[in-house]
Amino acid sequence: MTVTGPDFLALQVRDLDVAASFYETALGLERAPFSPPGAVVFATATIPFAVREPLPGVDLDQISPRPGSGVALWLKCDSAPDLHARLVEAGVMVVAEPAPGPFGVTFTFLDPDGYAVTVHDA
Repeated sequence: MTVTGPDFLALQVRDLDVAASFYETALGLERAPFSPPGAVVFATATIPFAVREPLPGVDLDQISPRPGSGVALWLKCDSAPDLHARLVEAGVMVVAEPAPGPFGVTFTFLDPDGYAVTVHDA
């Protein structure tokens, strides 16, 4: 038996409609043709990405300092500076300004649930 690597990624969110709308409008992700109940799956490559209602027993408000702490979530885009400008204009909190790195220009923002998401463009 061999594990080959990540195959699906989902964030548990407080409000599914708000989170799905954020990832669609702010980041430009497109919904996949099918999503299971309680989730919105996006047509991302190479790994499918989704937002979903919390699983039983998960209270996002009790996670400190914020959901996802200790996990690095990186998304690739074609222009990190352009996306950064769009997010700043929309009032999204940026916690690490654009800077050159080993994966191109990178920056980190907080999504509506407080997940830190890093974007890179190379």
